[in-house]
Amino acid sequence: MKRTLLVIELVLIAFFSASCQKPKRIEPEKPIGKDYGRALPPGQLALRKITNPADIPDFTFACYDLSNLEKAIDKSINYLKKPSAQQYYPYGDISREQAIDSLKTFKDLMKSGLTGERLNAAIREKFDVYISVGCDDMGTVLYTGYYTPIFDGSMEETSTFKYPLYKKPDDIVKGPKGEILGRKTASGTVPYPTRDEIEKSGMLKGSELIWLSDPFEVYIAHVQGSAKIRLPDGKLTGVGYTASNGQEYKSVSKAMLEAGKFNGERMSLKSMIEYFKQHPDEVDSYTKMNPRFVFFQIEKGEPRGSINEEVTPYRSIATDKTIFPPGCLAFLSTVLPVERGGVISDKTYTGFALDQDTGGAIRAAGRCDVYMGQGDQAGSLAGRIYQEGKLYYLFVKP
Repeated sequence: MKRTLLVIELVLIAFFSASCQKPKRIEPEKPIGKDYGRALPPGQLALRKITNPADIPDFTFACYDLSNLEKAIDKSINYLKKPSAQQYYPYGDISREQAIDSLKTFKDLMKSGLTGERLNAAIREKFDVYISVGCDDMGTVLYTGYYTPIFDGSMEETSTFKYPLYKKPDDIVKGPKGEILGRKTASGTVPYPTRDEIEKSGMLKGSELIWLSDPFEVYIAHVQGSAKIRLPDGKLTGVGYTASNGQEYKSVSKAMLEAGKFNGERMSLKSMIEYFKQHPDEVDSYTKMNPRFVFFQIEKGEPRGSINEEVTPYRSIATDKTIFPPGCLAFLSTVLPVERGGVISDKTYTGFALDQDTGGAIRAAGRCDVYMGQGDQAGSLAGRIYQEGKLYYLFVKP
């Protein structure tokens, strides 16, 4: 995560958009002519304050389900109190102090015992609501999903585990906000080599962090930005994003679809895994199409987002942190998958979440990635998400 999680070609949903992932879709048709990755005009903020009360969404249904929300809010408060958060504020006329006060005020409302319509009324009274301008300046946002995969691996290279994830090299140059500027050389900073150049050159030999048994699993970890690794003794250890080579993300699944590899079949992470198990000689030829390469570190505890706080299923989202305020309270209005009794179905969804992550493929005001959890089940859920919706942020009134 930390991607952080690089969202997820995510489960491939990541794969599908020029922005990010798309795995297991239920064949949603992508509207013609929409550019979800459309960049904002210079100087324009991603969020616009709603001034007409009629345009403020109804929070009532979401107010009946606040599970795990307080925990996620506490993670954001912890982040926003750190000096490193100050660099992202003020965001427009929103100060860091107001962002913190917004989370504390919302927590107080949750603890007040209000639910449903009464809590909805209190939120509308105490908070200003902002909407993402989206990809079309009308609020249209493409939602996708990401998760933390679990793979078998080893801390040592063996005949089975021979495909490494790498530590961050010492020559990576970062900017003041953690952005990757390039590679440090005797003549100055230059662009860092692409995935293909890194893998062909062997330049990272000696910097291996952990070893996996499948080269495509390595690639999935790169796209997700984090993973849990099951070691030979059965213990789980986490690995998470620490840096990238700074190259732009390119979708592998899109290239596979254009090449007719699935003959009209639905794209899913499962189908891609099965394809590469049957055609292992093609893994390299496709993954090298994505020049972005990710470096990892061992992580304790649960997976973390780009704000270095643990992420929570359904309550943590990833957005473009160059244009959205990190750590803040958001409200999602879209369609998300729900699992009941072993059956997964897509349902209209509204819910509160915290902006706690980012992704190499999540760019612009028209993209949002929802964290779905760990393991195969979470991957199945994340892979279904490819839906339009609206994205709102709440800030306590001055």
